[in-house]
Amino acid sequence: MTNAQSRALNEVIDDMVSENMMNRLVQGDVGSGKTIVAVLVLALSVLNGYQGALMAPTEILARQHYESLTQTLAPFDINIDLLVGSLTKKQKEKVLEKIKNHETDILIGTHALIEDNVEFGKLGLVVIDEQHRFGVVQRKKLRDKGILSNLLVMSATPIPRSLALSIYGDLDISIIDELPPGRKPI
Repeated sequence: MTNAQSRALNEVIDDMVSENMMNRLVQGDVGSGKTIVAVLVLALSVLNGYQGALMAPTEILARQHYESLTQTLAPFDINIDLLVGSLTKKQKEKVLEKIKNHETDILIGTHALIEDNVEFGKLGLVVIDEQHRFGVVQRKKLRDKGILSNLLVMSATPIPRSLALSIYGDLDISIIDELPPGRKPI
């Protein structure tokens, strides 16, 4: 990990172990490594007995996250499921049952995650990718499905820190300002 990724990860972990719920924006260019920070804190949440949810704005991105997390976390006993609009009714019912019974550790999906029929057994961490594509009400609706859910939002939209503070005044901000070694510009 780069120094910037490590710094962001430490800030997120500090938030998660504090007495307050986390409200953090991780901002960095495409390819800067925001996702690995999210993966590590999702795994941390699971290892502490909670479920995690990762919401993405498109089915393509949700599927990419699902494939990436499934591969990255394969050596660990972490159950990951995908909930998107193109699943059949039978597939959705199976996933919904697993989420409710806490058989799913990490749920990845689109707006389907905020449907009324989605009930978590013990949601403790919500990660929202490309957070600017979701409204405040949508983020709150997902967060409210948990027990004191921590919130981590990610964005590649570069905005100056002072502007970010005025737009996202309720969020602490971590900035990943360097690319991993060997990473070519997007």
